[in-house]
Amino acid sequence: MKDISIIIVNWKVKSLLKKCLDSILKYQEDLALEIFVIDNNSKDGSLKMIKDHYPQVKLIALESNQGFAKANNLGLREGEGKYFLLLNPDTEIREGFFKKVIKYLDKHTAIGILGPQILNPDQTIQESVRRFPTFFSQVLVLLKLKNILNNNKFLKHYLEKSFDYHKIQNVDQVMGAAFFIRRAVLNKIGFLDEKFFIWFEEVDYCQRAKKQGFIIKYFPEVSIIHQGGYSFQKQLAFQNQRIFNKSLLYYFKKHKSFLEYFLLLLLIPFNLFLTYSYVTFFKKK
Repeated sequence: MKDISIIIVNWKVKSLLKKCLDSILKYQEDLALEIFVIDNNSKDGSLKMIKDHYPQVKLIALESNQGFAKANNLGLREGEGKYFLLLNPDTEIREGFFKKVIKYLDKHTAIGILGPQILNPDQTIQESVRRFPTFFSQVLVLLKLKNILNNNKFLKHYLEKSFDYHKIQNVDQVMGAAFFIRRAVLNKIGFLDEKFFIWFEEVDYCQRAKKQGFIIKYFPEVSIIHQGGYSFQKQLAFQNQRIFNKSLLYYFKKHKSFLEYFLLLLLIPFNLFLTYSYVTFFKKK
C-alpha cells in the first residue's frame, strides 16, 4: 500500500501544474507516493510535458472536460494509498508537508478529512474554512451581497469570519484545493458525487462524512501555496455563475428541504440578471 495517492485534476494550467509536480517531488522524501494527473482535455501541451518529463506520474487523459468530481473519482478508484490527497494543479507543496500530515492522521484515527493551511502567493492566509451553507447565507450570496454586508450574521457565520487560521480545529468543511481523505471514509461513503461538475462537491463530501461520524479537521501545522481559481478564470463569468447555481441547487435539493430548494430556484433568474449586468456594464468600466 502507498502512503498517499495524490490526485490532480488539470485543465489548461500547464505551467502551474509543472510547479505543483516539482514541489511534490522535491518534498516527497522517503515516502511511498503515487501521483495521478487526470487531464480534462486541456490541449495546452500538458500531456506532452508529463509524458516527457514526469514518467512516475500516472496520467489519465480525458477526451472532454468531465468536471472536478468525475475526474477525481478516476484517481480515487485506482489509488492504492492509505490516504488520498485531492490537490489542485495551481498549488505548491512546502517542506515537511506529507510526513507531518501522515503522522497526525496516523495518531488521530477518527479524522476522516483534513485540510492544511492555505496561503496566497504573497504568504498571506487564504480563507479555506466555511460552515455548511444555510438558506439565508446563500440568498445573500445569490444577491451578490457577500462583499457588501460585512457584518451580516448569516454571512459571518457561513464564511467563518472569526475563524482562527493558526489553530487546529474541527470544522464543517475545508477547501477542496488540498483535501486529504482517509481510505476508511472512501470505503464507508463512496466517491464524490458526479452530479456536481464543479463547486460544492467537497462540501457535499464533508457533509456525508460528518453524518457517518468522521471528524473534519483544519490542520495549520502544514501549508501549501495556492494561486486560487486559476483554471476557471479562463471561463466567462456568466458561464461560471450558471455552473455555480446548478451545483448550489443540487446541494440544497440533496441536503435541505424542498421549500428552501424551491425558493433558491426562484432567485436564479434575478441572480443571472445581476451577473449579466456586472459583466456588461461594471466590469468593462
